[in-house]
Amino acid sequence: MRKFVIASMAAAAFSLAACSEKAQDETSEAGAAMADDVEATGDAMAEGAADAADATADAAADAGNAVEGTVNAAGDAAAAAGDKIKAETEAAKANDAQ
Repeated sequence: MRKFVIASMAAAAFSLAACSEKAQDETSEAGAAMADDVEATGDAMAEGAADAADATADAAADAGNAVEGTVNAAGDAAAAAGDKIKAETEAAKANDAQ
């Protein structure tokens, strides 16, 4: 009877060891899956940040072009106004000389 009890206890210990190994394997697999998910999330966030940076750079370039166009237009308008003032001044001088 005593041998039967010892054999039963040994069998139970081996069963628990096998279950424990299976549990460790499953825990390891779950941890690996979580690491993969975290990596994928990090990659997606990095890609989103890069896209946002590109869009910001493009918008800044467009704004710079718009400012340059406005400055050029203002310069052209000032030059045209200066030419008109000069022409009107010469016409006024000519009228005064008569």
